[in-house]
Amino acid sequence: MTSRTLRLSDGGTVRVLEEGAGEPLLLIHGVGLRAEAWAPQMRLEAHVIAVDMPGHGDSSPLPEGAQLPDYVAWAARVIAALDIGPMNVAGHSMGSLISMGLAIERPDLVKRVALLNAVHRRSAEARSAVLARAAEIATGTGNIAAPLARWFTDKETDMRDLVAGWLSAVSIKGYATAYRAFAEGDNTYADRMGEIDCPTLVLTADGDANSTPAMTYAMAGMVQHGQAVVIEGHRHMVNLTAPRAVSAALRDWLAVEVAHERA
Repeated sequence: MTSRTLRLSDGGTVRVLEEGAGEPLLLIHGVGLRAEAWAPQMRLEAHVIAVDMPGHGDSSPLPEGAQLPDYVAWAARVIAALDIGPMNVAGHSMGSLISMGLAIERPDLVKRVALLNAVHRRSAEARSAVLARAAEIATGTGNIAAPLARWFTDKETDMRDLVAGWLSAVSIKGYATAYRAFAEGDNTYADRMGEIDCPTLVLTADGDANSTPAMTYAMAGMVQHGQAVVIEGHRHMVNLTAPRAVSAALRDWLAVEVAHERA
């Protein structure tokens, strides 16, 4: 695995981890994490490129107040800087919202898209809770115990401790900006999902209280070539806690024929 820093067209920088050869696969993590959160999927049979989101890891931040479309535009700049043409794009949580937006706004850059543990039209109660969490993070009064309890079972201590280290180390400003965009972004592209015409995987775990199976089936049903996968017995960080099942689903998705190449 190699690490390098890309210079983007707006002057920002992004850290990428790369492994393997073949079709390019861009992986975008969720809020509070970093590229290493994709460690099990770095072994897929592809040219895998995992990135640190803006303000996370060693990537430069977006301006305070950035919204989901700003992160989508950032992802487009990343693909342009990589300069290897249209890519397969997979995102987790906030990364899935970015990937969704990219497939809608810049279909010329996306061959296939995978949305892992994505959120879609939260309930009023869930929206209130996530906005409160965003406010806590912005004021520095949040803690990592609550998300870890939602993301892991009591038996998944090793992975929970690993993720706790990333959450503890992330830039507060970068985390707060991304979390606010995540909190407000579940409806941003909800009415436009039918525009996605590339092979689409929508995956979650049956124990994910925020990215529910109902959301997953709804999103897969809205896109033109969607497949829903729900992994049993896991929660939000399913790509780490059920890596074989997630990687198998991604392999199947990467094998789906693309109907046409975009100009």
